[in-house]
Amino acid sequence: MVTVALGIGTPGLHLGSSGHESPGRELRLSRQRSLPAYLLESSGCYALGALGCPVVTFHNCEDAALKLQNPIQDALRDLARRGLHF
Repeated sequence: MVTVALGIGTPGLHLGSSGHESPGRELRLSRQRSLPAYLLESSGCYALGALGCPVVTFHNCEDAALKLQNPIQDALRDLARRGLHF
């Protein structure tokens, strides 16, 4: 949020009273132009975190592993019967 607040700035603020542009105008414009890149990067970081946290905290499913042992053994026997040995 800080990046968004700094990037937008205050569009109506002019420091000088002459007809020249304010000194901070170029800096404000460069921040506004890079705002889409900041938003894209921020959403990418959020997506990585949203997908990465469940993957890191995923628990092993020992019940499912035990249920799959019989089909795995059947498949290995079938492959051995066809000539493939592991």
